[in-house]
Amino acid sequence: MKITAAEEYGIRMLIRIAGADAHVGLTIPKLSEAEGLSEPHVAKICRTLRMSGFINSTPGNKGGYVLNKPAAEINIGEVMKALGGNIFDQEFCESHSAIGRLCTNSVDCSTRSLWRMIQFTLDNLLFKLTLRDLMVNEKEVELKIEKILQRNGESLIQ
Repeated sequence: MKITAAEEYGIRMLIRIAGADAHVGLTIPKLSEAEGLSEPHVAKICRTLRMSGFINSTPGNKGGYVLNKPAAEINIGEVMKALGGNIFDQEFCESHSAIGRLCTNSVDCSTRSLWRMIQFTLDNLLFKLTLRDLMVNEKEVELKIEKILQRNGESLIQ
């Protein structure tokens, strides 16, 4: 299981945009330079973020991208779904059915339970985090995540 480049860079770009001047925003060249990505790659991710309602572009020659709503209202789970989708959804079995139309394990599938539980666990964490929660240093984010997991009876940091 891997986090896609679009998910990683999309969230990092949102953090940068959130920290920028809300009237001017950040341009594609500035985001490109800050993240070490090509401008076309940044433009593609920004388009997805804009189409999903997380950012807007500011008009004018020096316009850039700004948040569409406050950082505290941008849910990380929603961002991840917009950038990469779920690990598991109800159509999963249909798209991984092997040679036949129906999965050979459609009646009793232990891996389906695994993927469903992984998705549930991720959703329980990601949908409790906002962009504002990530606009701090690494240790503070770690503590926030640990607090969320402790409320759910789990522990990540050992």
